[in-house]
Amino acid sequence: MAKSVNKIEENFGVLTKKDAKNKLKKPSLYKVVMLNDDYTPMDFVVYLLKNFFQKNDNEASKIMLEVHNKGAGICGVFTYEIAESKILKVINVSRKNGFPLLLTIEKI
Repeated sequence: MAKSVNKIEENFGVLTKKDAKNKLKKPSLYKVVMLNDDYTPMDFVVYLLKNFFQKNDNEASKIMLEVHNKGAGICGVFTYEIAESKILKVINVSRKNGFPLLLTIEKI
């Protein structure tokens, strides 16, 4: 009986716990990068960082100044799907408020 069960497992690609552990890998991580523009107000950028990236006042202000002074700043590091979702939400709110703010995704 054991031989037939093993044969069935081979034919249908059943994984044991040991096999599953060896084949699982952590998802890739991506940086969400906010780009500077001459139109989006600094206080609006701080608002976005606090509300969509869960930054406190100090962290949001620091990132906003980095975006302003260096042209770009990292909002956070996430899996691709979460990074993409956050970017779409931030861009949507920015456009609804009349601002051309841009964000990008960069693989780490």
